[in-house]
Amino acid sequence: MRTKVVIRALVLSFVLLALSHGTFAKSDIGVSVNFGPPALPIYEQPICPAEGYLWTPGYWGYDNNDGYYWVPGTWIEAPQVGFLWTPGYWGWGGNAFLFHEGYWGPQVGFYGGINYGYGYGGAGYGGGRWEGNNFSYNTYVNRVNTTIIHNTYNTTITNVSVNHVSYNGGSGGVEARPTPQQESYQNERHVGPVAAQSQHVQEARNNPELRASANHGKPPIAATARPGDFKTGAVATREPGGEYKAPPASAPRANEARSSTESRPETTTESGPTATSEARPETTVARPETTTEARPTTHASELQPHKSAPTNTGNSATDKKYAQQQDKLNAKQTQDHQKLQQQQEKEHQQATKKNYNDPQKQQMEQQHAQQTQQVEQKHATQQNQMEQHQTPHQVAQAPQSHPTAEKHN
Repeated sequence: MRTKVVIRALVLSFVLLALSHGTFAKSDIGVSVNFGPPALPIYEQPICPAEGYLWTPGYWGYDNNDGYYWVPGTWIEAPQVGFLWTPGYWGWGGNAFLFHEGYWGPQVGFYGGINYGYGYGGAGYGGGRWEGNNFSYNTYVNRVNTTIIHNTYNTTITNVSVNHVSYNGGSGGVEARPTPQQESYQNERHVGPVAAQSQHVQEARNNPELRASANHGKPPIAATARPGDFKTGAVATREPGGEYKAPPASAPRANEARSSTESRPETTTESGPTATSEARPETTVARPETTTEARPTTHASELQPHKSAPTNTGNSATDKKYAQQQDKLNAKQTQDHQKLQQQQEKEHQQATKKNYNDPQKQQMEQQHAQQTQQVEQKHATQQNQMEQHQTPHQVAQAPQSHPTAEKHN
């Protein structure tokens, strides 16, 4: 654990140094690339697995090593009663597209006007609603087994443009803008993707078949019944949403190695104005597995939830007590991540509205990197203090297991 904390701090320091020398020229959170994602593939929604699960549509993520990859749509259990999912979306930011991370909240906000289907027609959500403590599904757009799930209704959804464009603005993008009401939703209490969603994204990112360079816009796994399970209840793409065009071999790569969607929900990612996907040479060798700490992290939305190895003192009651203390600390640190993420996303929205120039954008990115480093340094200190608190108790118990140890000293 301490080794990981040190590595993370070193990486953040390196990023800050790079930013101070103008190495990164980002215009928003996430990864900057100069070509957009492919069209959204056409697929059939899997049947809802159980009550309380809400549909989260699929989208194209981005990885610096492997280009665009498909994150299958899936059913996710809502983090709390009354919360709905606002999908993430790619939006043109003036010199690149930015991927705005999705979030859970009491209202569905702006998601780029993208027609993700199954209730997400471009504005709002028509796939269901909360009625008290139960979620009621609109069977007009959702596949639900009504013999098992009885909280259903059927309401026709009209005036939805039929297209498969995967980004907002730019050349060929959806020309939608957020309404004042949708902007107000962004400022309401909300949380980022839950752990199951982050794990789902990571599974997609590690699957070579889901890379656009391999499937040419027609991923073999388009959607899943449950997050992370790419076999049971998974469905294939019926057909690509449009013609796949690989970017030229000379197309620049991303400025950073990681987008928000892989590191936890998010964040925003950048790409270019044409619906294409990154080309990869046929002879590319498999890349080694890497850890989160080995990749630059400059925004709170890119931070992974903190985890720790279980203690093993030989006393089950003591181990349980330490595990509870660690879980409590991890939960508090996750809240710190989410609070800082919301603050940074709000500042990015303000920068877009005020049309910041490049020096202003770079200054904002430096501030965000510093904020992220500070919160992780605070978390590293908290973790070290907890370990120091627990270590003496573990050492004190050692003689009980080795009664002759004192005689040898």
